[in-house]
Amino acid sequence: MTKAKVAPSILSADFSAMGEAIKEIERAGADLVHCDVMDGSFVEPITFGGQMVKNIRKITALPLDVHLMIEHPKTQIKFFADAGADIITVHYEACKKISPTYLKETLELIKSYGVKCGAVINPDTPAEAIFDVIDLCDMVLVMSVFPGYGGQKFIPTSLENVKKVREYALSIGKGDIDIEIDGGVTCGNAEEIRAAGANVLVAGSAVFGAPDKAAAIDKIRG
Repeated sequence: MTKAKVAPSILSADFSAMGEAIKEIERAGADLVHCDVMDGSFVEPITFGGQMVKNIRKITALPLDVHLMIEHPKTQIKFFADAGADIITVHYEACKKISPTYLKETLELIKSYGVKCGAVINPDTPAEAIFDVIDLCDMVLVMSVFPGYGGQKFIPTSLENVKKVREYALSIGKGDIDIEIDGGVTCGNAEEIRAAGANVLVAGSAVFGAPDKAAAIDKIRG
């Protein structure tokens, strides 16, 4: 297993000083920048759109990991691809409401822009729900809280989904797939999360709220 990567979530940053926040996590050794896009419909809050991603792209070379917590994700792919996203992940739950093939179509659309793609599952969605698209994915994002708000407590049962995705990916020869976990990640539970098979850890308040961001990132990375 390659060493874990840490993707600080800018949801926990000060939006009035986003440029400095990005520079700070870059200096602290972040591997990716996690951008939580919320539409006020799939989840209650509204965060930001493609313009924020475009502006962040100008100031960092770090990969931009764009997590779409939105209804009808297909309609937004071009905006985020053009804005400079390196990877775009979309929710199984949003896609299945539209049609049984919508998730696959959206992942294929993301790839058509030369951007990496990933499927996301909520804590109460079984891992098996996305097995049919894992061959298309560069990443699977397992939510360890219900999407919408930062600062929630980690849901331990989500580790079962991580293990199942890792086992299935290995069984189809996709052992190199990134398995990302998002929600309630801390310096205290990171070791257990990595042991389950996740190799990309999203951390919001655990990084942005830390007095020493570099030390927090090192501890989460392992």
